[in-house]
Amino acid sequence: MLFLVAALLLLGVVLGTVAHAPLSFTLVAAAVIGVWLAVFAARERHSRRHENTH
Repeated sequence: MLFLVAALLLLGVVLGTVAHAPLSFTLVAAAVIGVWLAVFAARERHSRRHENTH
């Protein structure tokens, strides 16, 4: 529960920052986060496939 509260607080701070940031910076940051999430998802999927085969 504490993690959820911290995540929501961080989200509020980030959204407040994005409102004052230039659009180009916001788009670059969104792209970086998207790539990071895609890499994380691929690693998780890869590790679960190998976990099921052993």
